[in-house]
Amino acid sequence: MIWALAYVPVLAGLAIWAIGGTRARLATLGAGAAAATLGLALFSGDRTGRFVWSELLVLQAALPPLAHAAALLVPAILLPITLYAASHEDGRGLPRLIGLMLVFTGGMELVIVAADLVTLLIGWEIVGACSWALIGHKWRSQAPGLSASFAFVLTRAGDLGLFIALMATVTATGSASYGALGTLDGWPLSLAAYGLLLAAVSKAGQVPFAPWLFRAMDGPTSVSALLHSATMVAAGAYILARLHPQLSAAPGFGPAAMVIGLATAILGGVVALRQTHAKKLLAGSTSAQTGLMIATIGAGYPGVAVLHLIVHAASKGALFCAAGVAHRVTDTFDLRRMGLARALPVTTALTVIAALSLAAVPPLSGGWSKEEVVKALEHAGPIWAAAIIVAGGLSAAYATRFAIAAFGPGEDRDSTVKRGELAGLALLSGAVLALSALWWPPVHDVVAARIGADLPEGSRLGLLASLAAVAFGILAGLRAARSDTEAPAMEWLGLPALYEHGLIRPFHALAIMAARADDRVIDLIPRGAATVAIFLADGLSRADDDTLDGLAPGAAGAAMSTGGQIWRGAVGTAVRATSGLAALGAGLGERLSDLIPNGSGRIAGMAGADLRRLQTGLAHHYYSILVAGFALAVGLLIFGG
Repeated sequence: MIWALAYVPVLAGLAIWAIGGTRARLATLGAGAAAATLGLALFSGDRTGRFVWSELLVLQAALPPLAHAAALLVPAILLPITLYAASHEDGRGLPRLIGLMLVFTGGMELVIVAADLVTLLIGWEIVGACSWALIGHKWRSQAPGLSASFAFVLTRAGDLGLFIALMATVTATGSASYGALGTLDGWPLSLAAYGLLLAAVSKAGQVPFAPWLFRAMDGPTSVSALLHSATMVAAGAYILARLHPQLSAAPGFGPAAMVIGLATAILGGVVALRQTHAKKLLAGSTSAQTGLMIATIGAGYPGVAVLHLIVHAASKGALFCAAGVAHRVTDTFDLRRMGLARALPVTTALTVIAALSLAAVPPLSGGWSKEEVVKALEHAGPIWAAAIIVAGGLSAAYATRFAIAAFGPGEDRDSTVKRGELAGLALLSGAVLALSALWWPPVHDVVAARIGADLPEGSRLGLLASLAAVAFGILAGLRAARSDTEAPAMEWLGLPALYEHGLIRPFHALAIMAARADDRVIDLIPRGAATVAIFLADGLSRADDDTLDGLAPGAAGAAMSTGGQIWRGAVGTAVRATSGLAALGAGLGERLSDLIPNGSGRIAGMAGADLRRLQTGLAHHYYSILVAGFALAVGLLIFGG
């Protein structure tokens, strides 16, 4: 059953893509597949799976308490976002979009259930490939495709760390299991720990990889909602929490994670606060909030990080859905041109709930989880605690700015919200309210025990300082919402331009050179084979004409010179018969002798043309083919016995 957590959404997504249908049908099928995955996750706790491919390669799956919570989160967030997408997104390509979102979810579930680095790598690659396809969903426009490639290349640079961790673990222990990872020490442990940290921070949009999240905003809003709440970005934080017991022994791992997380939380908060594009503001906030999670893991509280991940997923999914509704009504993502409180009062109320939670205002769920994060950093030291309090104040500022600018007072508009949009937003904001029960000690004690999380004890001074920072942040957000000014911080202080010229364009140029080289090398084989085959066909044809066509007349002449008048009639008949056979033989010989070389030449030519289609020189094409083939092979082996 545990493997089905990954394969059910993948197969359902491919089926929906192939079947298609109306918006209502797609909403029903997509939500049904999400509900089925949620049901599987609900009853898969503490289960394990194992597939022995070889003595070295053993694929393993497990759902310890922390992983079980994450496995429930992904389909729970997917369900309302699917309802939203079926109603909100363009009808053209909608089956493909919803299908890929389900495949995306399947890849994330494989990351969650993985109990070895090879299985993790397969899920990790599926998530990366699907994110590229989803960000570039509107491929007829240039911007989404370029942004998808930017995000793909930037995250792939960090993904090399996962390969380093895998090689270090297998080389040192002969196994890729998480258990083997826990036995490492010395240089192998450092390589594995920092390799996984590199891979995690790239997926999670941490500094210096954060700019890819901005470029991903060119994708559909429903994709942004899923990607930022419970899948790709969450994968980075999750894997560090899942492997914290194995990685924490590496020298300097905890402080490194805290430095990266807090630097991103503060810088991401500044970027979000000064952003005028609604989705990019939310993208900056995602980097910042994930930074809080990674800093908490570095402080030694992975369970608290996962609890904050769950709470953040609900509020961030709701806010992205709200941003999409605002864009549909105003035809812009510019916060300065929104103000929809009068036009959309119900949507405004639901958005305010999610925004207040993101701002960490008690008694909403985001307030509880953020205070647990502050307590965790208090245990690491006063400097870390001060930094996390500043980051919390920035969270309140950008959340307030979004809510006031997008859904504050504005002009009256003739607008409505589609039922699917409202359903998705209401379910996510309802989850925010339901999770607010975590403030009640009996509830948070039970939940923490269920997922194996240790809740830290904090000081009253830390709590007061944190609440004061939230209040100050709300005031700063109100002031920023009235400001029309832009700042260099909006674009991550120039990092995107640096990556564009220093990484993306050189990579693209290398891909073009590789494609040209492939064309010349790959084409050489079929073209050469075709030339040789045609030459042989011509030679054999001439040999047939000279040999077979002359055989019958020669035999007939010899018979007539020795046979006399008595045999002339018989021999004449034989001559005519033999000449006919000779002509027939010549024709058949020519066709048969030409068929093999000419046919092989044509086949080689067609194969060369097909190979040229595959040899594009673009890494993500090879990557997608490799991942799809590998996943299919694993599925056939697992389910085929």
